[in-house]
Amino acid sequence: MDGVDGIILSIFALLVTIYYKFEAIKAILYDETEESIGAISSSGSRDITTVIQENDKNYIVFYGSQTGTAEDYAKMFAKELVGKFSLKVMCADVENFDFETLNELPKNVLVSFFLSTYGEGDFPDSAVPFEEFLLGLDEPEQSLNRLRFSMFGLGNSTYEFFNNAAKKATKNMINSGATLIGKVGEGDDGSATTDEDYLAWKELILEDIKDALALQEHEQVYEPSLRYDTLIANTVDMDSVSLGEPSKHYLPCNKLPFNNQLNIQTGPFNHNFPYLAPIVKSKELFSNETDRSCVHAEFDISGSNIKYSTGDHLAVWPSNSNEAVKEFLLAFNLDEDEMFTLKPLDSTVQLPFPCPTTVGTAVRYYLEITGPISRQLFNALIQFAPNADVKQKLSQLSKDKTMFAEKVTSRYYNIADAALHLSDNQPWRTVPFEFLIESIPALKPRYYSISSSSSSEKQMVHITAIVEKSIVRDKSSPVRSAYGMTTNLIKNIECSQNFEEKTIDESDISFDIDGPRDLFQDYKLPVFVRRSTFKLPSNPKTPVIMIGPGTGIAPFRGFIRERVKYLELQADSNLTLGKHLLFYGCRNDHDFLYQKEWPAYANSLGESFQMFVGYSRVPDTPKKYVQHLLREQKEEIMKLLKEGAFIYVCGDAKGMSQDVHATLVDIVAEGMSISELEATDMLKMFKTSGKYQEDVW
Repeated sequence: MDGVDGIILSIFALLVTIYYKFEAIKAILYDETEESIGAISSSGSRDITTVIQENDKNYIVFYGSQTGTAEDYAKMFAKELVGKFSLKVMCADVENFDFETLNELPKNVLVSFFLSTYGEGDFPDSAVPFEEFLLGLDEPEQSLNRLRFSMFGLGNSTYEFFNNAAKKATKNMINSGATLIGKVGEGDDGSATTDEDYLAWKELILEDIKDALALQEHEQVYEPSLRYDTLIANTVDMDSVSLGEPSKHYLPCNKLPFNNQLNIQTGPFNHNFPYLAPIVKSKELFSNETDRSCVHAEFDISGSNIKYSTGDHLAVWPSNSNEAVKEFLLAFNLDEDEMFTLKPLDSTVQLPFPCPTTVGTAVRYYLEITGPISRQLFNALIQFAPNADVKQKLSQLSKDKTMFAEKVTSRYYNIADAALHLSDNQPWRTVPFEFLIESIPALKPRYYSISSSSSSEKQMVHITAIVEKSIVRDKSSPVRSAYGMTTNLIKNIECSQNFEEKTIDESDISFDIDGPRDLFQDYKLPVFVRRSTFKLPSNPKTPVIMIGPGTGIAPFRGFIRERVKYLELQADSNLTLGKHLLFYGCRNDHDFLYQKEWPAYANSLGESFQMFVGYSRVPDTPKKYVQHLLREQKEEIMKLLKEGAFIYVCGDAKGMSQDVHATLVDIVAEGMSISELEATDMLKMFKTSGKYQEDVW
């Protein structure tokens, strides 16, 4: 990489950082939710000490969350503090407060933080102002000398800067005089142990908190933070009742923000206000020779002011399947037509979804009812067990990590599956619905790497979604299937759109694809764009090395389409591109994604593009993965790295990305005649400078 390209890269990185922080702040400033959902303080104050005093709280649980996981764990922790110690707990997002008076909290008030790490060691968007507060403290050694806190981080150990946000915040607070209670907990999504990591940390930290505050523990009792009020239909304006609309703007009683001159719906579109984008085209990407499925879907955003950049992510909101909803209603003896509203029992509690609504709506559109169940929730369910036998089973499973993994986790049980299995398919009649609302995480959007180019498809966003289905075979129970809700919803749409009959077995699932009040007709789904730093180099002459097996190829399809469009626009300039190498792996010819497109791209890009493909499941043929392809091209890779090449990796975080990294370390060590440690440090420097980027999950 020459000096000019280095300067351009630095400026680009700075501008990207500024842009993303502005986007996050803008989303906060223009975020319009239900007034009660946003309520924190009766006076409207953002000052943390004022809010604590106004609401008579003696414990704070803060979260900074990018996708909602840190929020879920924070809320679980807060509920346990209330249930076991009768503490007056406030649980809130750090973005809702100013922290200038953090050191003025009463001495008896402890603070617990749950912070996720996003991307390459970054704080989540909502916690950036909190990070800036910590970095801007005056007289650091005295700034927080009255603060006592605990910390649990949520991250992914396959990333270079594992749990960096939690570690950085802890270090800054300790350096500012604060006292850390217990040890920093570290949840690791990379090894799929976040839940057990949390439980191990929680067991120790609760003892530390008991000692610090001289608390008396009692048997955990559910204390609702929301009041559940049943409503009679003829007493409510039905146009104001949420039936699953993605935000209050879509209710019949409200109007959508609209630019009449441009004839488009206006945003900003985000987590609280997604855009209903129609899928105008979809197709199955795998051949009929396999029983697996992968769908290409094209979302039309021309009716909005949404803009995206190649390499960004599309957030897609799912709904729960008809079968999952039916099972959940049966398990907990619920009437789907019952209308209700929720009332926070104090102003620091936020409504989890729009009200009034119906039980069926909450179950279908607002609760993550098909997610994995935790030992923590099993323990909380003990108090509602329908009989002594079930109570004993719950108690045993909630205490035994190994048994729980064998009997529950390995079978992909969700809460309804587990409840019915334990009770021999008899309904649980005494579980309050507000308990389920408070205990089950909110239904969240799923994020997909965009597989189109914003230069080539300005008004269309393409995604590539592998349809998730796991067959569970167990000697002690019948064969059953577990499904990914979003991908199976998209598959349902693809089948309907192309007038296909589903060819998967009878256990397949179905969805209400027309949505609430037919709002999703014409194959619409709620979406918004999440910005990413996973971008091509600004200089098209810079070489690029792309590594993406399976659906990890999605953003690289966008990258290549971007370069093809660039050459089309520069047709008269005789411009040459840097070398673009793409390493792709799949099982065999039957699941080779976009197989017919790549020759056309190669024809357009000429010698500047080369694709290498490895198959892992071809009969009588040795398995070949992307790391094998990399070793075969090690001389070319080293040549390009010396020319300043950028490296991009997309796909599985648990195995592939680590194997690829280890292979690149070997290639660099051998190619430069240096040690593995030196090669590792060099790749670490590449990551820090943005020359080695990962989009892994």
